[in-house]
Amino acid sequence: MIHFKNVTKKYGPITALSGADFDIATGDFVFFVGPSGAGKSSIMKLIYREEVATHGQVMVGQIDVSRLRSEQVPLLRRRMGIVFQDFKLLPNQSAFDNVAYVLRALGTNPHEVTKRVLGALKVVGLMDKASATPEELSGGEQQRVGIARAIVNGPSLVVADEPTGNLDPETSLEIMNLLEQINQRGTTILVCTHNVQIVNDMRKRVIMLKDGEIVRDDARGSYYG
Repeated sequence: MIHFKNVTKKYGPITALSGADFDIATGDFVFFVGPSGAGKSSIMKLIYREEVATHGQVMVGQIDVSRLRSEQVPLLRRRMGIVFQDFKLLPNQSAFDNVAYVLRALGTNPHEVTKRVLGALKVVGLMDKASATPEELSGGEQQRVGIARAIVNGPSLVVADEPTGNLDPETSLEIMNLLEQINQRGTTILVCTHNVQIVNDMRKRVIMLKDGEIVRDDARGSYYG
């Protein structure tokens, strides 16, 4: 599903990623780990084309992401779900409306919007919070809304950049268990994280970066190997 071939990303004189090579198959669950500034977020941003590789090739499915024209990027992102550390919810909108936003922007039939949104909220356990605004929700509930928004369009890939960074340990575990459940339905899950305990407990594939280089790629790894 995802192929990085000798990918380098530079920001001016700073090399954030250097010669990255890896493949991720459909249905994988992968943790990207390493210290701050190691290149984890750069990988995520290259996948959903917030950034463009300086050198090398980034493939998502059959799409060469680096060659996309700017007007083609929204189509790429419709095929994936993105989960952010700071939730990025519309503050004055209900959970239902936050999840429905993308579908409405695509001109989806209102009946279909309702069906899909309620289905996504059911998956994340928030059917009873559909009318609540973000300020009425806990941090964990807000992240669940973010996950519902990410999966409402039935993507084959979910990219989560530090999804538990603002959450307590118990809530973090709940969020990761939810992502694992979504993965078990066949969705590819990529998670960028500093959470040592979760990585050690879940024993998924672990790709570790240091100073912009991949230093380890373990099929069922722990945070430190």
